[in-house]
Amino acid sequence: MLDTAFAYGADAVYAGQPRYSLRVRNNDFGDLAVLGAGIRRAHALGRPFYLVANIYPHGAKLKTFVRDLAPAVALGPDALIMSDPGLIMLARETWPELAIHLSVQANTVNSAAVRFWQRVGIRRVILSRELSLDEIAGIRQDCPDMELEVFVHGALCVAYSGRCLLSGYFNHRDPNQGTCTNSCRWEYKLNAARSDAAGDVWLLEENERRQGSYMPIEEDEHGTYILNSRDLRAIEHVHRLVEIGVDSLKIEGRTKSPYYVARACQAYRQAIDDARAGRPLDPGLLGRLAGLANRGYTDGFFRRHTPAEYQNYLRGHSESGRSLYVGDLVAWDAARGLVEFEAKNKLRLGDRIEVIQPAGILDCTLERIENAAGEPLAEVPGNGHRAWLALPAATVGAFVAKFV
Repeated sequence: MLDTAFAYGADAVYAGQPRYSLRVRNNDFGDLAVLGAGIRRAHALGRPFYLVANIYPHGAKLKTFVRDLAPAVALGPDALIMSDPGLIMLARETWPELAIHLSVQANTVNSAAVRFWQRVGIRRVILSRELSLDEIAGIRQDCPDMELEVFVHGALCVAYSGRCLLSGYFNHRDPNQGTCTNSCRWEYKLNAARSDAAGDVWLLEENERRQGSYMPIEEDEHGTYILNSRDLRAIEHVHRLVEIGVDSLKIEGRTKSPYYVARACQAYRQAIDDARAGRPLDPGLLGRLAGLANRGYTDGFFRRHTPAEYQNYLRGHSESGRSLYVGDLVAWDAARGLVEFEAKNKLRLGDRIEVIQPAGILDCTLERIENAAGEPLAEVPGNGHRAWLALPAATVGAFVAKFV
C-alpha cells in the first residue's frame, strides 16, 4: 500500500499502530519491524512518513503511552498525528523536537482554534471535514503561517469525525479507540409509533441482528436524518483548494486495496498538477474515481445546502461492481515475452482490462493467457492463482523498465 501510494503520486503517507490510532483493522504497522521498514522506504524516496496516535485514551492507555510509543518514535517518523490534548502534552514534553500535526478527530472548525493549537506548538492542523470552501478560505486568511490539511476523498462519518456512540452502544466497540463497527451502515427499518401536535415519533429497528428491538426516533418539521453517509469525493474542488493555499490534501485509505490507492492517488495527483499549472479539471478523472468501490459520492460540506446528495438511504454496502480489481502484475518472463499475473478475481480471455501504471492507464483486450508450462488457458479462476499474460507493447515496456 505504501509503495503503491508513492508510485502513483502521493507526497507523504500516514499510518498508525493499532493501540494508539484509529487504524486497528488490517494493520501490520503494529509490528515495529514493519513500521521501521515503511519509514525507511519513505525516507529513501525523500518522502515524509507521519505516525498516527490520534485516539482519545482512557486512563489505562495514558499510563503506557510514552513507554509504548518510544520505540516507534525512535524509528524516525516525520511527525505525530494526534488529537487528545493530554497525549499532545506528553509528546511535547518527551519529544520536544518532533513535529505534531493535529488530527481531524480534534474537529477544528474555526481560526481561533487553529491559533490556539499553533500557540501550544502544533505545526499542522488537519481541518474538520464539516467545513465549507469559504470557511477554509477564511481560516487560511486568518492563519497565514499555519500549515493546513484537508480531507478530499474517502469515508464520511455521520458524527463529527468519529464522535459517535452507535458502535459502542451496539457492540461495545468505541469508534475513538479505533474499533468502529460502522453501525451507521447497517440496514434499519422505521415503524410508526405516534403522530400528534408534538411531532411524529418513529421506532427504529435494526433489521439483521436485532429484529423486534425498537429504539425511538423523533421527526420534526425538518425531517429525520438516518445515519448512512455517501463517500467523500472532492476532486472537483481541488482547483479551489489549491487557490486557497491549503498545504496538503488527504485521502482516507482505511482497509482499502492497492488498486484503490493507485487509482485515487493518480487521479488527485493529476488534479493537483493541473491546478498548479493553470489547466482545467480533466472531467475523465470523475469517471476513474467512479470505478472505485464507493457508497455513492458526495462533496460533503465543501458546498452548503446539498442534503439530497448527502445521505444514502438505499444501501449501506460499498458499490464496487463498476470496476473490478482482478490482480497484480508481479514479474516479467523475458524468454516468453509474457507478464506474470497474480489473481485477486477471475479473469477470462476477451475481457477488457485496464492496466494501471504510474505513467497512466492503458485499456486493452486480453487475447492470450498461459500457465507455467506454456499451455493456453481460457481463464484465471480467481484469488491465489497465477498465470502469464500477453499485453500490449506499451504496457510491457513500462513494466520491464520497472523490474530490469
